[in-house]
Amino acid sequence: MAAQKGKDLLVKLDADGSGTFTTVAGLRTRALAFNARSVDVTNADSAGRWRELLEGAGVRSASISGRGIFRDQVSDASIRQVFFDGAIKNWQVVIPDFGTVEGPFQITALEFAGEHDGEVTFDMSLESAGALTFAAL
Repeated sequence: MAAQKGKDLLVKLDADGSGTFTTVAGLRTRALAFNARSVDVTNADSAGRWRELLEGAGVRSASISGRGIFRDQVSDASIRQVFFDGAIKNWQVVIPDFGTVEGPFQITALEFAGEHDGEVTFDMSLESAGALTFAAL
């Protein structure tokens, strides 16, 4: 696979539950991280006192983060409303030449910043709130 443009990694929100995803406008950086907590089953009989983990156990989660500038009143208003409602909505992350990850997420942080000689920026963090699906492109 050849190198991909970072701008092609898209974060999309289904604000009204219709199944129609709208790209979050103005994002300059975005990231998707998968996590899996391990379950340690090490005991006195563990070979050489090496840690042992229980396969297939533990909690899986994903997080999305993004930073950008507000550019689109519709998606800006949707993000703010979803955050202040504490709502869990379906989100989609499109990873170019790889696939699409989709599922329920909650916005856990929404931050605004501005320099005296620059634009207002925002940062957002989302945490998975249920099972995610992956579809290869």
